Amino acid sequence: MRRETTRTALFVLSGALALTGAVMHAGYWAYAPYLLAAGSAGITVCYMAVPRAANFRLRRLHRMCVFAGTLMIAASVFMFMSRNEWVVFLLVAALLQLYASVAGRREE
Repeated sequence: MRRETTRTALFVLSGALALTGAVMHAGYWAYAPYLLAAGSAGITVCYMAVPRAANFRLRRLHRMCVFAGTLMIAASVFMFMSRNEWVVFLLVAALLQLYASVAGRREE
């Protein structure tokens, strides 16, 4: 039980950091790439720490979330390089996470 609450707290904090970094980049804030990188790493760690599901569909959705976390890390790399492709990577990651969230609730 304690492990689950720790993972949830890390996920919420990481999501807040990633969102803050993405929004603050519009104001050319120097620390925005660091916030996005820290948030992306935390989200990816949370996805990788989830126990393996028995259902094939839930395992597929879990792999999609891990891939979305990797795309978020790629977005932070492009933000560090001052390239605009980070927006595309972040958008695709958000769409994958949204789909996995909706499809996962329907499966459970």
